[in-house]
Order: sequence, then structure tokens, then C-alpha cells
Amino acid sequence: MDERERLQSADADQRAAAAEALSQMGPDAAYAAVELVAASGDQESVGEWSVAALEELGPPPEEAIAGLSNLIADTNPTVAYWAMTLLGRAGPTARSCENQLTNALHQSDQDSVRERAAWALGKIGATSENAVQALQTATTTSNPRLTRLAKRALQEIQS
Repeated sequence: MDERERLQSADADQRAAAAEALSQMGPDAAYAAVELVAASGDQESVGEWSVAALEELGPPPEEAIAGLSNLIADTNPTVAYWAMTLLGRAGPTARSCENQLTNALHQSDQDSVRERAAWALGKIGATSENAVQALQTATTTSNPRLTRLAKRALQEIQS
């Protein structure tokens, strides 16, 4: 059983051990990016080890983009946040996720999710009218961090 399978085990100790092992692999754990993001919202030890692994990952492999895209709308804000973080790290390779990121920016009631969506839209180089409009709207919110991230994303897109 590999670490990705262990992350999906019914046994929490197995999931935590798998996440811990992946956290020690650094960027080599990228093959388990989708499973790690899903596990980031798991119970305490599993989630903590998963986040530790995600912090060390660089861009996800291209084959993980679709799976990460599906996690953007997850009801757990930690899962959504990490899905968008990895998509942003993927850069233009993740441009196919532009609509999902725009929806998260528009619709989420979680500041951390909206902020990460704005950041990721800049990193992927979003170009759609909807994405640009959502970022422009975000520059006028009462959340100073979201405003700053949206302005920076618009600058990245325009350069």
C-alpha cells in the first residue's frame, strides 16, 4: 500500500503516518498532491502532517490539476485554501481552473478562501472578463488583505 492509499485509509493512525511520511519527502511528495489537500481538512494530526507536507511541495504535477480543481469548492476552508495554493503554484498550467477560482472569489464566505482565490488568479495569469471583473470588485472590499491581493493579481495579469 503506498502513501496515497494510506491517506485514504479508514484508520486515522494510518492516515497520520502516511501524511507524516509524505511531509518528510519534500517536493518528491507532489505525486500525492490531491490526496494531501483532501487530507488537510482531516482530524488534527492528519491535517497537521498534511499541511506540513503541502508547505514543502512546489508546483503540483500537471495530472493533479483536475483533482485540485474539484477541491476548490470544498466546504472545508482548509481544503479549498490548499487546493488554490497548489493551483497558484502551478501558474499558467492551471489556467483551466480560472472559472472555479473566480467563483470562489465571488461566492465564498471565508476570507482566507477569497484571499487565496485572488492570489491564485494572479499566479495563473487569469484573463477572462469574469476573473478580471471579480478581481476589480475585490479591490474595493472592506478586507484590506483581499484588496491588496486583488490589486497585486491585477498587476500580475497586466504585466
